[in-house]
Amino acid sequence: MSTSRNGSTPGPSPNTNTINTSLGPAASPQTCQASPSPDSAYRATAGPAEDLESAARSPTNEKNEVTYPEGGLQGWLVVLGSFSGMVAGFGLMNTIGIYQAYLTSHQLSEYSESTIGWIFSLYIFLSFFCGLQIGPVFDAKGPRVLVAAGTVFLLLCVFLLGSCTKYWHFIVVFGVLGGIGTSLIFTPAVSAIGHFFNLKRANATGIAAAGGSLGGIIFPLMLQSLFPKVGWAWALRIQGFIFIVLVALANLLIKSRLPPRPGGTVLPDFRIFRQPAFAIVTIGTYFLEWGLFIPITYLTSYSLASGAMSQTFAYQVIAIFNAGSCLGRWAPGYMADKWGRYNTMVGTILGCMVSTLALWLPATVLSADPTNVPGTTVFGLTITYALLMGFASGSNISLTPVCVSMLCDTDEYGRYYATCYTIVSFGTLTGVPIAGAIIAACDGAYWGVATFTGLCYVCAGASFLTVRVMKVGWKLNVLY
Repeated sequence: MSTSRNGSTPGPSPNTNTINTSLGPAASPQTCQASPSPDSAYRATAGPAEDLESAARSPTNEKNEVTYPEGGLQGWLVVLGSFSGMVAGFGLMNTIGIYQAYLTSHQLSEYSESTIGWIFSLYIFLSFFCGLQIGPVFDAKGPRVLVAAGTVFLLLCVFLLGSCTKYWHFIVVFGVLGGIGTSLIFTPAVSAIGHFFNLKRANATGIAAAGGSLGGIIFPLMLQSLFPKVGWAWALRIQGFIFIVLVALANLLIKSRLPPRPGGTVLPDFRIFRQPAFAIVTIGTYFLEWGLFIPITYLTSYSLASGAMSQTFAYQVIAIFNAGSCLGRWAPGYMADKWGRYNTMVGTILGCMVSTLALWLPATVLSADPTNVPGTTVFGLTITYALLMGFASGSNISLTPVCVSMLCDTDEYGRYYATCYTIVSFGTLTGVPIAGAIIAACDGAYWGVATFTGLCYVCAGASFLTVRVMKVGWKLNVLY
């Protein structure tokens, strides 16, 4: 693939996995110069053969050049470890719709949708907000201690959750312990991949992130089957035993490769928001996550309330959503390495927006009409939406880290990613309770939250498109 500073057009791909982090004025052939342009790690520049020879003889280049295996046994073992950690951490996150629907009709039946929503919004908030410190600590110290601590928190969450009976129990156990545990595993799992992959980073990250969707298929179906057989407590304990195996693999396989950044600290640095592109991507990601967790949380409750399907099948809708997401987390990553990361991101956000406004919104309007008897139309719209939205929204998790990584040097990736999601976490803190309040304001109907979700994706798409245009202009054939 021939590339330039403003992107690239289709062509033969260079056989390169090297980045020159030297601050010198010229980059050697088949290298990417990380400084001074942060997004240059995704692009290659061509030059005369003699430049390569002189660069190879340069002591500065020998010292500062960073190579990426782009795979190999060690690299793919890290992806496997990240995948395993994601099955546990994001699998728990993708199952919150089942927990929400069950608690609403059992332990917390006397509480409103909005009040119960704070449990899950606190969990999602901490899952991302804790990255403020976890990302820089990863940059400075590596993943070992972080993943081990996340294992303790996550296992305490799952095993204690089965014994919770009061509202504050769920706040502390699921919201606090679960949120911190997920963050401690998920942040290093994503960041470690960037130490082994550069040109293939989107594909590798997508494969790992698909683990979260796989967990979102397995655990809802498992819990739906176990609840009537063994009850809430033992269903959660069985889930916990599965988590032990998953997080053990994560502890064994997730590791870093690049040395700590010279002079780096674990303190956050919000000065990076002076970069307009990074600030706009953060805004876009804010709306992205604001919209994403509304269907994940309320799609099961809507399916139950719609009357268009049985209670058993309503609990399986979130598994259908996550089945689409499982493919959607890998496929866009694979396509992004070939067609451009931001190009693919804008396309998948458009898919989220269209599916929400063209499928879920009409279904919620029809099911809210008292003169309409819910039937095959509402059923078909809901299932089609779950599958298509699941696929399109998969990139919300897998491609966002890669888009952020294009705006910084690799050795600063953890800090940039953590800083972005520190801001984004406040959207996840408020999104679910706002959706619950909208449902109450609409007298239990869901057309309001469907509209809100669609508008969130409109804002997210505009933000990512703006950054793409800022970097490479409006030309459609430019890879970025």
